[in-house]
Amino acid sequence: MSAAILLLIGLGLMTLGYFIYSRFIANRIYRLDPDFRTPAHEFEDGIDFVPTNRFVLWGHHFTSVAGAAPIVGPAIAVIWGWLPAFMWVVMGTIFFAGVHDMGAVWASVRNKAKSVGSLTGDVVGKRARSIFMIVIFLVLLMVNAVFAVVIAKLMMNFPTAVLPVWGAIAVALIIGQLIYRRMISLPVVSVIGVVALYALIWAGPSVPIQMPAEVAGLSGNAIWILLLFLYAGIASVLPVWMLLQPRDYINGLQLFVGLLILYGAIMLLNPALVAPMINDDVPAGTPSIVPLLFVTIACGAISGFHGLVSSGTTSKQLDKETDARFVGYFGAIGEGCLSLAAILVACAGFASLTDWKAMYSAFGQGGVTAFVQGGAYVIHNGLGLPQVTAATLLTVMAALFAGTTMDTGLRLQRYIFQEWGEIYHQEWMKKPLPATLLAIGSCLLLAFGAGGADGAGGMIIWPLFGTTNQLLAGLTLLVITVMLVHYRRPMWYTLLPLCFLLLMTVTALVIQLKTFYDQQNYFLLVLDIVVLIAAILVALECAAALKRHLALAAAEQADGR
Repeated sequence: MSAAILLLIGLGLMTLGYFIYSRFIANRIYRLDPDFRTPAHEFEDGIDFVPTNRFVLWGHHFTSVAGAAPIVGPAIAVIWGWLPAFMWVVMGTIFFAGVHDMGAVWASVRNKAKSVGSLTGDVVGKRARSIFMIVIFLVLLMVNAVFAVVIAKLMMNFPTAVLPVWGAIAVALIIGQLIYRRMISLPVVSVIGVVALYALIWAGPSVPIQMPAEVAGLSGNAIWILLLFLYAGIASVLPVWMLLQPRDYINGLQLFVGLLILYGAIMLLNPALVAPMINDDVPAGTPSIVPLLFVTIACGAISGFHGLVSSGTTSKQLDKETDARFVGYFGAIGEGCLSLAAILVACAGFASLTDWKAMYSAFGQGGVTAFVQGGAYVIHNGLGLPQVTAATLLTVMAALFAGTTMDTGLRLQRYIFQEWGEIYHQEWMKKPLPATLLAIGSCLLLAFGAGGADGAGGMIIWPLFGTTNQLLAGLTLLVITVMLVHYRRPMWYTLLPLCFLLLMTVTALVIQLKTFYDQQNYFLLVLDIVVLIAAILVALECAAALKRHLALAAAEQADGR
């Protein structure tokens, strides 16, 4: 199979999804109103609530939700063959992720920019809210602790990427000042930012920065993790316009340049997909494709973390409600494009099927390594770029996206503590600094308490991330569905995806129970049971609320007759 043909098919279908299906959902289902006063205007404070140009906000939203997951998941899932991964990414983006992301923005905007966990209390009930927020906290804990490990390992393994990864922060600070203080036009600022970022990437191989193997009794990996949390903590309390928005916006542009380079190399080289279309010879120990495919590929098809960003930071910056379509749905399209690229280079970036099988010798192999190596192979042979430069480019791409997700993730975790302070009347927790310290402390407790001096404790609960994250997406769709019924609007466009998603994730959780029991991993076994019970309880609460709203709608319809 030609990689170029598959690329054109995937991009064509997602383009149709945006121009046709997203317009239908925005106009007929969510009924986005350009005259609705958004929370960004109602509560404008210059810190969290800031009306934002939709292109800049798209950059923030997209890069916050992307992270490394839309690369890692698809580049692992191709072990079952490229066709299942391709179908789930493309169809999931069009009918699941776009509807979910746009819906989460809309639901939050209609409820004073509350997070999806907090607004559950208004839409469903206080008991559902309390349980739901525990699931949200666990997802954020996993994302922040694990992405710190991912970025630290990338910088340890690829010292040529250190300069551009940290230099991007300085570029973002300058860009923020140029946009909001100097009022320089966005196209000019965009060119300046992208040129500066790629200049850093070009300079990276000439100025490799290697962390010592040990510093003050801690490994180099642990030092990077501490520095990352220090940075993320500072970023989470700064006004969004100062660092978060410009960093995410420039990274979004950088991704599209990176994707154009990858796509251009694929079109010029037109490599064959050496991986099988459907792999009947998977390595021993590889789990069943159903339901594991649908939780292995989360970001890139649908992800609960997107709902947290949509209702956590994006909804507080939405200038017009109608911008939710461009920011939310097109943000999902951007992530689908990244996952599509990951699939193609992970299946066509090897000289032969034997080389591909050597990379995928066991389930869980591939990931970022397959993306960087496969992508560098395609770029080198398609465009003639030196392989080390191509590898640096792709490594920086993965690290920057993981970093922007971590920035936003820690800010969201701060919001969770502040919302808990509001709910349980703890005045001190409502303040940004104490809430940020609690967020950092919980992540470091997991990272170093469970992982020892290396700080890799987040990886211990990572096996539960896929299922917990997808469960969160299903529950978010459930809350949106209850809102649609309350507003007397069609619910099938969210109800059908959520039923499929809950079926896959609950089945995966049950399968994992046996796996953890067989491995005698009682910590994950107990945590799996907690998540499973929480899911069932929230689903029952939402089902009861849905039943009440349907009964009320039926009664109103009968009275109208």
